[in-house]
Amino acid sequence: MRIGIGPSTFAQEDQTPLQMLQRAGATVVPNPVGRRLTESEVREYLVAERIDGLLAGLEPLNRNVLTAARPTLRAVARVGIGVTNVDLAACRELGIRFSSTPDAPSEAVAEMTLAALLCLARNLEPMNRAMHEGQWPKMISRSLRELTVLVVGFGRIGRATARQLAGAGSQILVCDSFLAPDAQCEFPRVTLAEGLTAADVVTLHASGDRPLLGDAEFALARPGLMVLNSARGELVDEGALVRALESGRVGKAWFDAFWQEPYRGPLLRFPQVLLSPHACTYTRRCRLAMEVEAVKNLLGDLKTQP
Repeated sequence: MRIGIGPSTFAQEDQTPLQMLQRAGATVVPNPVGRRLTESEVREYLVAERIDGLLAGLEPLNRNVLTAARPTLRAVARVGIGVTNVDLAACRELGIRFSSTPDAPSEAVAEMTLAALLCLARNLEPMNRAMHEGQWPKMISRSLRELTVLVVGFGRIGRATARQLAGAGSQILVCDSFLAPDAQCEFPRVTLAEGLTAADVVTLHASGDRPLLGDAEFALARPGLMVLNSARGELVDEGALVRALESGRVGKAWFDAFWQEPYRGPLLRFPQVLLSPHACTYTRRCRLAMEVEAVKNLLGDLKTQP
């Protein structure tokens, strides 16, 4: 049983997931390039190494890749929650079992979202930058209790984020078109348009690969809107965001997920935009939980118990 490793940081902090694979009698084939594999690289890797099961990160696992790897590939276990990089229909048609780890990231992503909002609202980054330049600025900032936050997407992560921010005193509005009308939600539910006209902050925790925020949506927002995106870059029209930043319609933003990664785009020009390299889940607790869960899923799908 040959197990491929997609994430370049797999088991970097704790060897437990690798030990589980070894106890199961698996041969572990590490990521050969030490970074995210491209489409051609992951295809060659899976085929040449005759991988039976893949612990996947964000490498592109489209139909071409999966079809080429299918003579041996029987299962893919995503280390994380997002699945937009995986052609699930192709997995079903080819008989490749797929799993993900939706529970483990919730706490870590919600925590990082709270940290980013605090940094933006309390002007920590510009004050730090100014002090390193020899200045002594005291900037008036905003308390979390002053802010109305629109949470777009009320799944595991959105719910955890909403509860953390509510605990800090923020007023929460929820927008989720996939949430059933009778589903339990302890916060007021609004449409996206309603929420944007009322919110000081919008935080994205939705799925999908089409923009939810573009020129029309930013036009509805209060001037100085703060935008937080830990979900997917594609949920925001990048050009529209740049225009909104230039006009002041969006005052500040934090992005941890991008249209292309590593990111080298126009947001780098804006000091009021806080950027992190898709690192929300990078706590020791979260990474270990996701990796252990993914290994259990993979070995289960390969009919081997750890």
